[in-house]
Amino acid sequence: MATKTPSSKSTSRQDAAQTPPSRLIDARIEEVGGWRGQTLARIRELILQADPDVVEEWKWGVPVWSHDGIVCTGEVYKNAVKTTFAKGASLDDPKGLFNSSLDGNTRRAIDFQEGAKIDANAFKALFRAGVALNQSTRATAPARSRKPKSA
Repeated sequence: MATKTPSSKSTSRQDAAQTPPSRLIDARIEEVGGWRGQTLARIRELILQADPDVVEEWKWGVPVWSHDGIVCTGEVYKNAVKTTFAKGASLDDPKGLFNSSLDGNTRRAIDFQEGAKIDANAFKALFRAGVALNQSTRATAPARSRKPKSA
């Protein structure tokens, strides 16, 4: 009997919804294997080190890491592992990690190619900055007013 993986065509949305996101991420890392799986595993490890309170999710068929909102996603392509920061355009990037999706007004990404060295301290600092931005945005957002239900 074949084992289903998160991106296999036989995996239904219902199957994915019932599987814990951390297991889906584990399966994705194993499925892609090689340098891409190792890179995604390393990115995940750095994220978990940077923020022990991070929430791992599985959305749009990719790993998503959130804390008071989405911080980043981890996508795997043939020639790169891409980490897209949802509000990356608003983050300081003193080490110049962002190298992809630079033209937009909101997102920024880092494409890790085969053999790329990850600056662990810079990546963790960037992730923490994403969390801090989410928290500051959440703290300053006006509370949504609730209208009483009509009788």
